[in-house]
Amino acid sequence: MKKIITLLFLVILLVEASGQEKFRDKRDGTYYRTIAVQGVTWMAENLRYKSLQGSDYFERDSLNSSRYGILYDWKTAMKVCPEGWRLPTGEEFQALVNYNDQKDSWKSQKPQQDSFGIQLGGMQDFEGTFSEMEEGAYFWTSTEFDKDNAQYVSYVMISDKPVVDVSRKEDIADLHGTEKTNKYSVRCVRKK
Repeated sequence: MKKIITLLFLVILLVEASGQEKFRDKRDGTYYRTIAVQGVTWMAENLRYKSLQGSDYFERDSLNSSRYGILYDWKTAMKVCPEGWRLPTGEEFQALVNYNDQKDSWKSQKPQQDSFGIQLGGMQDFEGTFSEMEEGAYFWTSTEFDKDNAQYVSYVMISDKPVVDVSRKEDIADLHGTEKTNKYSVRCVRKK
C-alpha cells in the first residue's frame, strides 16, 4: 500500500511540475499537449482535425498534418475546436504574446513541456497558394473585423529571430492577411 501511495504521489508531483497535461479529441482520438497560461488552458499544438470542408493539409499532403497540423479558413476555425474548447479571442492571444514576451520564450520553437510550442505550419492564401512552411505560423482568433476579415496572430522568423504580432483592423488596408478565406492554423482554448 505504501508503494502505491508513494507512486501516486510521484505521478501527481510530476504532472504538476510539468505544468502540462494531455487532452484527447474524442472525434479522432488525437492527443494534444495543453498548457495553462494566466488561468487559460491552451492547446500547445496545432489542431489536426480534418473537417469535411474549409480545411486542408499544407500543400494537400496529409503527411504534413502530424508535424504542422491542418490549415483552416476562418468560418471553419470558428467551429472546428472539440467539444468543451473554442477559438481564442484576439485579447486572449495578446495576453499570451505579452506573457511569452516577458518570459522571452518565443525563441524556442520546439514544443517543450512548459511552452506554447510554435509549429511553423505556414499558410494558404485566398488565391490557394501555400507558403511559409518552416518560416512562419499564423493562427486564427475569434475576433471578427467585418464580414470579410478577421484577426490573426503571426509568428515569423526574420534573420533567425521571431517576430510575433497580433493583427489590427487598421492593417486591413495594406495587408492581405486577414481575409477569412485564408487558411491558418488553429489553437483552441478550454471553455470556461
